[in-house]
Formats: sequence, structure tokens, C-alpha cells
Amino acid sequence: MNSASYKTIDLFAGIGGIRLGFETQNCKNVFSSEWDKDAQKMYHANFGEMPHGDINLIEPNDIPDHDILLAGFPCQPFSIAGKGLGFADTRGTLFFNIEKILETKKPRAFLLENVKRLTTHDNGQTFKVILEKLKNLGYTVYSKVFNSLDFGLPQKRERIYIVGFLQAVHFDFPKPLGYYKPLSHFLENDDDIAPSYFLSETIKQKRLNGVKGTPPFPSIWHENIGGNISALPYSCALRAGGSYNYLVVNGVRRLTDREMLRLQGFPDDFKIVLPYSALRKVAGNSVSVPVIEAIAGEMIKALQLQQTVKLEPKQLRLI
Repeated sequence: MNSASYKTIDLFAGIGGIRLGFETQNCKNVFSSEWDKDAQKMYHANFGEMPHGDINLIEPNDIPDHDILLAGFPCQPFSIAGKGLGFADTRGTLFFNIEKILETKKPRAFLLENVKRLTTHDNGQTFKVILEKLKNLGYTVYSKVFNSLDFGLPQKRERIYIVGFLQAVHFDFPKPLGYYKPLSHFLENDDDIAPSYFLSETIKQKRLNGVKGTPPFPSIWHENIGGNISALPYSCALRAGGSYNYLVVNGVRRLTDREMLRLQGFPDDFKIVLPYSALRKVAGNSVSVPVIEAIAGEMIKALQLQQTVKLEPKQLRLI
């Protein structure tokens, strides 16, 4: 079986970043689900397919058979009753939908992506419940936190990636590249950018007065919750709920919609069909495509190796 034979489903699909990473490995997507209307529009424009809506309204049996389940599911707390993990209940959370689909369809593998704080939420109990539930479904589970900075993107974005296989396989997470490309490869020329992206003189002066040290050029200036401003040769994590001035290029303007998608690793031919405010939200909620692509490559390699061993056993014929 070559990678073109692997079928994926794309749950909590956003604008399709996880799907895009697996398509570079010649996987074929057979089902998608995303409830956000803006993300749906972007998904449809770029993949020619309108994702199904609310995952709670989709019966697992109605989902096509597939080899790999993909999901960038939201982090939700679980209500844990009793003292032991056996009393942990995931019902009422969106993870429960993933759990039921895995239980019903039994795909050969899965990839789940979430924010790093999932690993420490509720003193680690939430993450512990998730891993235990996945293992109880018969999956061998691996997890690792990766930073997008280590995969060529100038964006500090730490996320937890959870990989599982229904059959025991040899799997290693990809080795990080350990570097990121210069911001200059991602930023547009100021002369080509509309005036609406530039800060007012008042806000610009406030940034100049508050920035620490001598800013590198180019740089992205980040204002934290305490009002401290740092100028860095990379971007802090794009956030769906970040203010318009949360990240500022060289202290003078906001990131453009194309620059935000580039910082997530989307190609320049990825179509933008949303107004700026909506694009900021979906870009902040998206995944870093190069990280997904690297993990997908290792997952496909593991599945192909398992298939080769399964199809070509060493036999001794006795006459």
C-alpha cells in the first residue's frame, strides 16, 4: 500500500492546515467537519469541499471508512468524579466525539493537535484522561510538544501532538530542523501595503517609547498582558483573540492577512476569501503546516513499514 492509498478524515478542520500537511504525503481526505462559518468558507475555497457542521450532530457510523483520523480539537476540562481514573468521564466534551469515532471506525492511526497547556491543565489530569482513553481503545500512543520555530517558521508556537496506532508499529517523531527562516522571507514590502495596516502616530509613538533595547530589523513587536513590549526576530504565537496591535511589524504596522498565513506555513496560492478581522481569527486558530507535514511523513513511514512486514512474511515451506 503506498501513501496515496491512505484515507484521512479532517475533524475540527479549521481552514485545513492538518489536511494540507497530510496531502503533501499523497493522502486522500474523505470527510471533513468544522462548525465555524468563516473557516468553512476558507476550506471550501481551497479544497472545493464544504465541511460538515457541528460534530455533535454527526453519527460515527455515517463517517466514511478511513485510515487516519486527524483532529485539532479544542481543549475542554473534564468533570472527574471519584478518586480514580476509571471514574473520569469525557462525555460533554468535544474529545468524546473523537473517542466515539475511534471506537466505531477503528482507523489504523490518528493525529491530534492541541495547545501546550493541555498537558498541565488540572494538574495534568485532563491529559492523563485523554491518553488513558486512547490506550483503552487499543491504540499505542505517542505524544510530544513541538515549537514551530524549530521547523523553519519564524513563529514561537508550542503545541502538543498526540499520535496513535491501532497496531504496534515503530514510530519516531520527526527531528526538529532546529532553525527558522528569516522574517524577511515572510514579510511583504511596506510600499505595497495599504495605509489601513499602519498604526496611528499616537500608538506608534507609544510602541517606540516602550520597546526594550535596540530592535533587530526586521522584527515583530509583541505587547504582553503587562504592557511590556519586546521586539523579536520572529513572531510570538498568532492568536485568534489577540488585539489588532498584539503583533506589530517593525513597530509601525500590523501583519497582513497573507503574512499571517505565511507564518503558519501556508503557500501563497492559498486563497483568502475573508475580511481581515475574520482572517485574523482563523489564522490564529490554525496549525503550523510544516510541523504537521513532518509528523505526517513519519506516520506514513511507520504504516508502510508495518504493511511491508505484514505482506512479506518469511516462510519456510516443508516438503
